[in-house]
Amino acid sequence: MSSEPKTRVLFVCMGNICRSPTAEGVFRFHAEQAGLAGRLHIDSAGTHAYHSGEPPDRRARAAAERRGMSLEGIRARRVSADDYDCFDYIIAMDQDNLERLREEAPEEHLARLCLFLEFGDVDETEVPDPYYGGSAGFERVLDLVEEASRGLLETLSRD
Repeated sequence: MSSEPKTRVLFVCMGNICRSPTAEGVFRFHAEQAGLAGRLHIDSAGTHAYHSGEPPDRRARAAAERRGMSLEGIRARRVSADDYDCFDYIIAMDQDNLERLREEAPEEHLARLCLFLEFGDVDETEVPDPYYGGSAGFERVLDLVEEASRGLLETLSRD
């Protein structure tokens, strides 16, 4: 067993049933493909507890499965005070959730907070919430999350 410390990454959206669990599953998939999964602890949470204990939205699960990725075993939870101490990267899907995290985070951990699409080569700055839309929105989320996941893996492989 490796004693090398793991880099801990937390993905955050509002309810933790669409965007952040998709990011968790997709990033885990890409980390495994790159042979880096053993160096990482990957999780997701929401800024609200609307869906605590629930699996990801069925549409998010179906979209991920169509691309050969699984969101199995992920359950919604709210960001906890301990998360600010435990995670090296706390990555929000949009500006509203980033602001909420900034309001709650201890000042010494503010540098750990960022937007996910900062890691992608895309024109957008936010991963749009697909919850109230159709399947095309979930596909767009996957496109953005896959791009940002590749960029985040590049960043972490340099660390």
